[in-house]
Amino acid sequence: MKLTGKHILKASPSRVWEILMDEQSLAKVVPGVSSLERISGNSFKSTLAIKLGPVNGSFTGNLQLEEIVEQKSFTLKAQQGSKIGNANAIIKIGLSPVDDQHTAIEFDGDVQLSGLLASMGHRIIGGVSGTMTKQFFNNLDVLIDN
Repeated sequence: MKLTGKHILKASPSRVWEILMDEQSLAKVVPGVSSLERISGNSFKSTLAIKLGPVNGSFTGNLQLEEIVEQKSFTLKAQQGSKIGNANAIIKIGLSPVDDQHTAIEFDGDVQLSGLLASMGHRIIGGVSGTMTKQFFNNLDVLIDN
């Protein structure tokens, strides 16, 4: 499944970068995260609780930040597993200044699903991923405003 999007944030690239690189802030903005614990460097252990249509799932796994270019871009790699299936994602995230007080954040990536998740169909999963993307940007906007 392909994930892409763009959003303009009311903050400088350095402020957005600070939030995205801080595990406590990141845990607040990523929908469904119930815990995010740094293992080492840019590797984290994560737990997510997500509702996918009629099915609820608790996912555990790893999250890594790679190919980091300070205040410009990074690649997010996630491997999550649950009783209802597995999800592996590779998402490139980029920041670019619009002006002194606004930053464009873009993402582009793929998510591979297996198990019950894969059999649920892209229509349900696509709708959930769209909702989660909106929640992510709303959460980020709220955190920036505080």
